[in-house]
Amino acid sequence: MSTTVGHTPVRIVLTGSECTGKSTLAKALADHYGVGFVPEYLREYFEQAGGTLTIEDAVPIAKGQLAGENVLEKCGTSPLICDTNALSSVVYSRYYYGACPAWIEEILEQRTYHHYLLCHIDVPWQADGQRDRPELREDMQTMFEKELQRRSLPYTPLSSSHEQRLAKAIAIIDRLLNA
Repeated sequence: MSTTVGHTPVRIVLTGSECTGKSTLAKALADHYGVGFVPEYLREYFEQAGGTLTIEDAVPIAKGQLAGENVLEKCGTSPLICDTNALSSVVYSRYYYGACPAWIEEILEQRTYHHYLLCHIDVPWQADGQRDRPELREDMQTMFEKELQRRSLPYTPLSSSHEQRLAKAIAIIDRLLNA
């Protein structure tokens, strides 16, 4: 499918605390629509950095995520499924470092996303070397939801089984594609 709103693809972002099924859902949505999706760049960057990150890494991570979006956008991909975006950089930078670089805030303000799918923490935690605070998932989830609300961004919470999340996400995306 390759329907766009004007010249802008329908941009969908999966967001929420770590280990909430975002990557699994992003892949399932991409498969459903027959498009590629923008994977979470942080994973690749984290491995290249040897597993240690600082505030200086926040902008390169956000730029890498945005570069992935730009590649698929230039290909005309719509819906443009993003397994996270700069919103995650904002939330995690504030959480881990107490501040967020201005460039990330600016890019989030400038770029339009049609809908955010806030994946809930009702899936099992899976340690992978990058995820580091399972006991704080609820706190992180609250931070994500508050940030979405503070910015008045359109979002829908997704919970329950993978199948139920997928069905709800498809209904939302179909509505946006047909608008």
